[in-house]
Amino acid sequence: MGLQQIAFDFDSIPPAKEPEVKPVVDTITTNEIKVAAENVVAEEDPEIIDLTEIPTVAAKPPKKNNKKQTRGRMSLKDMDAGVDLIEVPEDEVLFEKMYYSIGTVADMFKVNQSLVRFWENEFDILKPKKNGKGDRLFRPEDVKNLKLIYHLLRERKYTIEGAKDFLKNNKKADEKFAMIESLKKLKSFLNELKANL
Repeated sequence: MGLQQIAFDFDSIPPAKEPEVKPVVDTITTNEIKVAAENVVAEEDPEIIDLTEIPTVAAKPPKKNNKKQTRGRMSLKDMDAGVDLIEVPEDEVLFEKMYYSIGTVADMFKVNQSLVRFWENEFDILKPKKNGKGDRLFRPEDVKNLKLIYHLLRERKYTIEGAKDFLKNNKKADEKFAMIESLKKLKSFLNELKANL
């Protein structure tokens, strides 16, 4: 059987008639509204207001939030404000417990748990224990090391690499940090004393 060629003549096909579109809602004139309002007033309550006299107000679009998106990063101003808010207990209270959960530690430093996990992966001095389920349990020494890391990153504005180099090159970084902490306590005590005078 051979192949046959089929030809179409498109000029001879009549154009398709477009369907007629009817409006869903009929238009209402102002006179019809007035008549309807008068009928309602006459039938029910004489205190009803004429609807035609109420001005229509166009709805305003909601305002957009012009705050710059930071994709989870904290600005330096917010970082400075958060430095004073950390709530790490004194050594006597801190060493009363053997282990702290990651949630408790994150609450002490007012950061997310993911940030604490990130710092654990980046810094070798953090070695929390893990239980059978894989939960991290921070010893008081780990909390003190986290406080040092927090000080370097948030207060002194080191980068991650800069903080790693600082910890590697300064073997007595813990002693320096302890001295800084004691001086801060002395400063806050003196400021408190001055305020009470």
